[in-house]
Amino acid sequence: MKVIINEPLPTKAECNSSLRNILDSLYVINGKWKLAVILCLMHSPKRFNEIQQEVTGISAKVLAKELKDLELNEFITRNVYPTTPVSIIYEATGYSHTLKDVMRELSAWGEQHREKIKQSMRRQS
Repeated sequence: MKVIINEPLPTKAECNSSLRNILDSLYVINGKWKLAVILCLMHSPKRFNEIQQEVTGISAKVLAKELKDLELNEFITRNVYPTTPVSIIYEATGYSHTLKDVMRELSAWGEQHREKIKQSMRRQS
């Protein structure tokens, strides 16, 4: 865990600005599934059923809602091809790649947290 020593505390205005930015970010990528769907589509464009298979545990209804939200916020595009039957392919946009560092940091923090909990559970046993 990274410990910061002797760094001045942010001002109240800086804290308020930071909090507003964090709340805006969480509003857009909230929920259990959005980042998982984005990550799934960063690897390659996919059809609805392929996404549902890869993102284990998501229901069709929830996936449909998440895809609409992600499209609205320009993280993905929905491409409709006039085949028989119609093919719909979802694809991550360039904008979604701006989340790579966020996902990397969340992944590192999640691993660190999981290890902390494991150690805590071992001490209790």
